[in-house]
Amino acid sequence: MIHRLFLSMALAAAAAATPAAAQQDTVKGKHGAWSVVCSTPPGATSEQCAMMQNVVADDRPEMGLSVVVFRSADNKAEILRVLTPLGVLLPNGLGLYVDGKDIGRAYFARCFEDGCYAEVILEKQLLDTLKTGSAAVFIVFQAPEEGIGIPVDLTGFADGFAALP
Repeated sequence: MIHRLFLSMALAAAAAATPAAAQQDTVKGKHGAWSVVCSTPPGATSEQCAMMQNVVADDRPEMGLSVVVFRSADNKAEILRVLTPLGVLLPNGLGLYVDGKDIGRAYFARCFEDGCYAEVILEKQLLDTLKTGSAAVFIVFQAPEEGIGIPVDLTGFADGFAALP
């Protein structure tokens, strides 16, 4: 349910439609740990695609993420969105480590009934880091000092990204 809502939000945003407007999703390819999923939202002239992965913390099965990468509808930006469950501490943002290196934090943009999402533009340096990395860890907080690391496999990220239309 979470990944369908999140994919619908990502694809609808890419097509400048509302989150509820996205239609049936189709898996177009699998690249390592990543799936390329496409949909044609109502009113869109073409199919919108996103690369995604759903993950759960090793020691906290209630703490899962949906990680989605897509191109903006005008093809001027690549965007990384991460949906977290409700109950995370919003002011601390979402931390990211790739291969043990602290990449920084993204701040939450909005919450819906199934969770909250953080979003960043994938600038060249971050995109290259994700393409060449092997493992990412996203950090969410339930209290100011209680960070929960959720591993994300970067295997296939570069190939999946290259497959995005």
